[in-house]
Amino acid sequence: MVHIVGATNSVFNQFISEIRDVNIQNDSMRFRRNLERMGEIIAYEISKTLSYESSEVTTPLGIANMSLLKDQPVIATILRAGLPLHQGILNYFDRGQNAFISAYRKHHKDGSFDIKVEYLSSPDLNDKILILCDPMLATGASMVLTYKTLLQRGKPRHTHIVSVIASVEGVEYAKKHLPENVTIWCGAVDDELTAHSYIVPGLGDAGDLAYGTKI
Repeated sequence: MVHIVGATNSVFNQFISEIRDVNIQNDSMRFRRNLERMGEIIAYEISKTLSYESSEVTTPLGIANMSLLKDQPVIATILRAGLPLHQGILNYFDRGQNAFISAYRKHHKDGSFDIKVEYLSSPDLNDKILILCDPMLATGASMVLTYKTLLQRGKPRHTHIVSVIASVEGVEYAKKHLPENVTIWCGAVDDELTAHSYIVPGLGDAGDLAYGTKI
């Protein structure tokens, strides 16, 4: 199942417009904060799909019957661009465990590239709810490889893939190569990819905009 959060009118689309805007992108702190805020909104939407149980809470004046989250998810991100988005999700699932994975594109002279994974830190994922986030879902190859790498730490009960901007091609690739117990959450889905697999209109390189250019 694919949910496009920006398909309905809300303040969420204001944040998308700002991370796309070349004039506002010069403010890296604002860029990071907007990613964080979008992570918070998507976390809230994901929370509606999770399991809850009844619990009694003692107040100064009595007992309140509450419906509270049954299981905390594991929140995973692809370094480095995913960190602000990860923090936004963690702000809402603050008792959840966390996983981090390093994946990058290794480019070749002919313009092609391979996806390389160098580092994985993760708790046991068996029968857990996994939220895997990365701001951009371009070709979908990095996300699929990251998911398969995380399976080294166990098989999640359900996985939520979170991206702020995706391409049509990336969403289709993910749907084809990920199992049925995966839900995809996107802020917006753009139609095109460049020859170098950047999303158009997209926003550019999310990692560079958040943390500065790299060599």
